[in-house]
Amino acid sequence: MLTAITGAIESGIIYAIMALGVYLSFRILDFPDLTVDGSFVTGAAVAATLIVSGVHPLVATCLALFVGFIAGCMTGLLHTMGKINSLLSGILMMIALYSINLRIMGRSNVPLLNQETIFTNVQEWGTKIGLEPAVAKTWGILLSMTLLVLLFKWFTDWFLQTEIGLAIRATGDNPRMIRSFSANTNLLIVLGLGLSNAMVAFSGALIAQYGAFADVGMGIGMIIIGLASVIIGEAIFGTKTIARATFAVIGGAIIYRIVVSLALRAQFLETGDVKLITACIVILALVVPQMVRHQREKKYKEEKRRERAQAFVAAAAERGEGDVAVKRNL
Repeated sequence: MLTAITGAIESGIIYAIMALGVYLSFRILDFPDLTVDGSFVTGAAVAATLIVSGVHPLVATCLALFVGFIAGCMTGLLHTMGKINSLLSGILMMIALYSINLRIMGRSNVPLLNQETIFTNVQEWGTKIGLEPAVAKTWGILLSMTLLVLLFKWFTDWFLQTEIGLAIRATGDNPRMIRSFSANTNLLIVLGLGLSNAMVAFSGALIAQYGAFADVGMGIGMIIIGLASVIIGEAIFGTKTIARATFAVIGGAIIYRIVVSLALRAQFLETGDVKLITACIVILALVVPQMVRHQREKKYKEEKRRERAQAFVAAAAERGEGDVAVKRNL
């Protein structure tokens, strides 16, 4: 049980970077970007191919981030310059990336067994300071990935507070209004989608090194995982500020992986049921907050109705006492 939870936390922290990218496109830009399913694999494919070719893992991972940025920008250009519907432009780019990813890898699967990766480097650093290999691997991954996710969170918080970041937020909220201030909304959309898919591709590169393989089908349903992380985090932690919202996304990604890991330990569920579990989690995350909100509104309306009734009774009593006093004076 402890091993499963630890593994879920490790993968959840890595997937949190992807969830931050989904948060940028879906919540900040209000853009239903389905490129995520393709750009996630693109990051994994670029990193795996370069690592097998002898490139340093850190350089390969950074190049995966850059390629993901280009993929996101292409989706933005299809929407802004090509005047294609936002949903359709993401679908088109996702389909195109499937073939591009196959071209990058040269085959459907690239194994990374016995290859130098970021995580093997972390394990080596841990053993050098006197830790056992298993301990160095577990705690090395947790600490290094936590620091990396916090770095991405800090960048997201900082960027969304800058002038360009505020303009991107305004574009997602009210594009007509920000356009009236002479802002180039097309450029802002392209930049926002580029940053979003850069994070997604970076997460894909890390997941490929974490799992020691890159597969052309590993991105299927990734957008649902990202949305599940965002929705769960927002429902539990709230979204009053940008810093709190990004923290909620990270927490949601970790909680999602833990829930899936625990659910798969049930005897009647199999590994192939992951997508079904994901769908159920998303449904619950969407329905339960609505039910809670409805009950709160109902309770609030009942309290207001009760207060009005009490005020009416009190006013009627005062009017009755006033009438009695008038009659006595007569």
